[in-house]
Amino acid sequence: MTDYQAIEHEYGVALQAKRDLVAVRGSGASLFDESGQEYIDCVGGIGVASLGHSHPKLVEAIKQQAETLITCPNILYNDVRSKLLKKLIEVTPASLTRAYLCNSGAESVEAALKFSRLHSGRSNFVTAMRGFHGRTMGAVSATHTPKYREAFQPLIPGFEYVPFNKIEKLEAVVNDNTAAVMFELVQGEGGVNPVQADYLAAVRELCSERGVLLIVDEIQTGFCRTGKFFACEHYDLQPDIMCVAKAMGGGVPIGATLLSSEIQIEPGLHGTTFGGNPLACAAALAAIEVYQSQDLAGRAAELGEYFESQLNAADLTQVRAVRRLGLMIGIELKQKVQDKLAELLRHHIIALPAGPNVIRLLPPLVIKKEQIDVVVATLRKILA
Repeated sequence: MTDYQAIEHEYGVALQAKRDLVAVRGSGASLFDESGQEYIDCVGGIGVASLGHSHPKLVEAIKQQAETLITCPNILYNDVRSKLLKKLIEVTPASLTRAYLCNSGAESVEAALKFSRLHSGRSNFVTAMRGFHGRTMGAVSATHTPKYREAFQPLIPGFEYVPFNKIEKLEAVVNDNTAAVMFELVQGEGGVNPVQADYLAAVRELCSERGVLLIVDEIQTGFCRTGKFFACEHYDLQPDIMCVAKAMGGGVPIGATLLSSEIQIEPGLHGTTFGGNPLACAAALAAIEVYQSQDLAGRAAELGEYFESQLNAADLTQVRAVRRLGLMIGIELKQKVQDKLAELLRHHIIALPAGPNVIRLLPPLVIKKEQIDVVVATLRKILA
C-alpha cells in the first residue's frame, strides 16, 4: 500500500499538525480511510462541507460545468457568474446590493479591509479579542490572538482590539480615523462565543452614528450553519460589508465580499485571477439551491438543539459549558482538549479544537441523528 503520509511529510510544507488518518472517500457526514474504515466527520472541512461529502447535486453541477467552461477572466462577462451574483444578493441581508467574488475567506477579508479604506478615506480598524479572520497579512493583522501574529511582526498598522460583547470598550476606541469595525457573530477559533444581541444592536447604532462601516465576518457562520441562512438573521442585522466563504461552494473553494450600495470602488484598484470562475460559481449555485430546497438552515436548528439536549443529558463531568448556535457547537472542558481529540479519533470521530480547552463540532448539516447519538455516547465515555 502506498504510504501517503510519508509522501506528504517528504514533499509538503508541514504547516499544520496532521491526524493519523488518510481520508480517501466521503459520503454525507462520513469519511473513509484507505482500509474502508468509516469515521463520523464533525469537522466538515472546517465548516466547508455543510452539504456533506460528494453531494450528488454538487457533483453533477461540477461535471456539467467542467464540460462547458472552467475558467473565464473578469475582463469578460459570464453567464454562471452573473447568476451567482444575483443569487447572493437575493439570499444575503437587504443592506447588501453587490458582491465581489474571490477564492477564500481570507481573500474576502482582505477585500473588505481595502474597500473600507478606499470608501472612507480612513486607515484604522477595530476588531474583537479572540476573533479570527484568516492567515494573510491583512487578515492576521485583524486577528488579536498572539500565536497567529507574533512570528510575522511588524504587521499592518492601524488595528485596535477590544473585548467581545463590551460596548463601552468599543465606544472608547472608535474615532474619526476608524474606517470599520469588524467581528464574527460567533467567534469560531476563539471558543464558539456568540455575540450578545444587545451588544450587536449597540454596535450597529455606534457605527451609524460615527460614520464607521460595520464589517461582519460570516465566513464560518454563513450558509445555514447557525440555523439561519446567515447569522445576521438571528439579530435582524444589516451590515455594510459581509465576508463569506467556507460552505458557499459546498466544498469547492470560493468566497465573496458583499457591499452596501453606498460603497463604490473604482475599477483597477483590486482584482482577482481565479475569483468568479465558472466552475466554482456553478458549485456555489448548486450548493445554495440545496441549502434552500432542503431547508438545511431549519435542519441545523433542529439537529443543533437535539445535539445540545443530548450533551446536557449525558452528565459530562469534565465539561464546563456547552455553547451553540445551530450546528456550530463548542464544548468547553476543564482541561486541555488535544488528548480528547486524539481519543475521539481512536473512536472514529473527527473533531476540532477552538482554543486550548474547547472541542468544536462543525458536522455537515446532513448528519443523521443516529450519528449524533454515536458522537454523544463517545463523548460520554471519554468525558464522564
